[in-house]
Amino acid sequence: MREFMRAMNPAETREDAGSGDGLEEIALHRHEVALPGGGQLVVSDLEEITPERLDAAAEQYARILDRRSRDRQS
Repeated sequence: MREFMRAMNPAETREDAGSGDGLEEIALHRHEVALPGGGQLVVSDLEEITPERLDAAAEQYARILDRRSRDRQS
């Protein structure tokens, strides 16, 4: 009965719904890096991505890809 009443009397829509939550103020930082062997790494973060962080992430993923490719060849 509650669902029937809710369908017959929908709640009013607020004009300011969702405003003031701060989400529109957040900028997403995104960088793309080419990896050895033709791969591509996309790094996204809420914080600014420094060149040092980008290089460290690219090196880490390159090591992971290298390790996985060696596992498949054995």
